[in-house]
Amino acid sequence: MRFKKALGILRTKIRLLLMIGVLLAAAAGCQFAGEYLHSHYIREEVSETSGNISEKKTVVIDSGHGGKDPGKVGINGAQEKELNLQIAEKLKKYLEEHQITVVMTRTKDERLADSQVEDLKARVELIDKESPALAVCIHQNSYPQESVRGPQIFYFAHSKEAKKAAEVMQTELKNFDKEHAREIKGNTTYYMLKNTKSPIVIVECGFLSSPVEAGMLIDEAYQQKLAQAIGNGILKYVER
Repeated sequence: MRFKKALGILRTKIRLLLMIGVLLAAAAGCQFAGEYLHSHYIREEVSETSGNISEKKTVVIDSGHGGKDPGKVGINGAQEKELNLQIAEKLKKYLEEHQITVVMTRTKDERLADSQVEDLKARVELIDKESPALAVCIHQNSYPQESVRGPQIFYFAHSKEAKKAAEVMQTELKNFDKEHAREIKGNTTYYMLKNTKSPIVIVECGFLSSPVEAGMLIDEAYQQKLAQAIGNGILKYVER
């Protein structure tokens, strides 16, 4: 009798141990499954976020001159530095409406440094820091003959990417002003063109030496249309 009783107690203990083992195994399995699902979800989330970031396009807009440097002064007294910033602001807004990240080298009437050389260096450094898909310098042109008109794009002659950008953008500007269509022009001497690492172009928006064009360039509605034409060229280049 004593033997049977002891055997029954042993069997009960064994059953309890087996049940505890099963419960512990199940708990461990659930924890592993939970950790796997959580880590898998995090990887998917990071991958998706990384993809979105990689798809972003950044454009730097450089408004030429500023502060004590007015740039060219139009036949109507308009200062280039003011027109550059006005057009750049409209261009920035247009690009941002098309999901382009825009960085401005200046947002008010100022230079980035006291001397002209240091100012240009600071602009180049800012652009290189951002490493944009494209940098666009906004300027105004001038010429001894008042009849000369039309927007024109300059690019670094040794940069294939800058040339592509210039070609695409100039096509849009030709559609904008078909009567005064101009051709792109390669250059190897302009400081910003030859020293900036990213593709860069200079947009000469028009001639302040032309009474007609100088009058148009100070008009808000004209600036808006011009900014959209420039913007369309930029979009076609960066989204190609």
